[in-house]
Amino acid sequence: MTKSVISEKTLDRVVLNETIAESSYRQIKADILFGRLRPGQKLKLETLKLAYDTSVSTLREILNRLTSEGMVVAEGQRGFEVAPISKDDLWEIAGLRLLLEEHALEQSFARGDVDWEAGLMAAHYKLARMEEIMASGDTSRTEDWKRYDWEFHQALISACGSRLLMETHSSIFDKYLRYQMVALSYRGRVAEQEHAQLLEAALRRDSTTAKTILKRHIEGGVEHALLKHRL
Repeated sequence: MTKSVISEKTLDRVVLNETIAESSYRQIKADILFGRLRPGQKLKLETLKLAYDTSVSTLREILNRLTSEGMVVAEGQRGFEVAPISKDDLWEIAGLRLLLEEHALEQSFARGDVDWEAGLMAAHYKLARMEEIMASGDTSRTEDWKRYDWEFHQALISACGSRLLMETHSSIFDKYLRYQMVALSYRGRVAEQEHAQLLEAALRRDSTTAKTILKRHIEGGVEHALLKHRL
């Protein structure tokens, strides 16, 4: 057997570096999505190096990756900044989300089994509990609320049978989520009722009704965000 020219220590170091890079990527992306890094904010490498305990070279890779995802804008020799937001961009993102999610809903409702139903009900239960907390005026768990919102919408389409469709939808949903977090747009009982109606339609396999509710749900979210944060 040919002996590997790469030592175990070297392999361990490579794996560790990859793990650190992936962890830093997730942290920075989360900070952008949840508004801790604001739209248009300059991303200075030396500042980020201290904040995320990551090397400058790793940060460059991460920021280039986030640039390809539309979360960060590269400014040539001037560095990077968090991608700006605009009314037109929000409506375009919302339209793409609706297009993808409507198609995925129809496929998922047709393919979903008992396990899918159970997962969907569990996801809705967590979201509904968090919506009760938000409705009480407690905004300390806003990020949990949006996380459960994401999980519920992912559960709705999880039986669509297309990994690529799920990944594409997730990417668009992230962009939509960023706008919601910047505007802190909790719509109260209206959104809560729409989620419950989506669950009921899913359990009936009524994709026509679900798509009608979804359209109202997404467009209502956009209008509320625009009202809260004048773009």
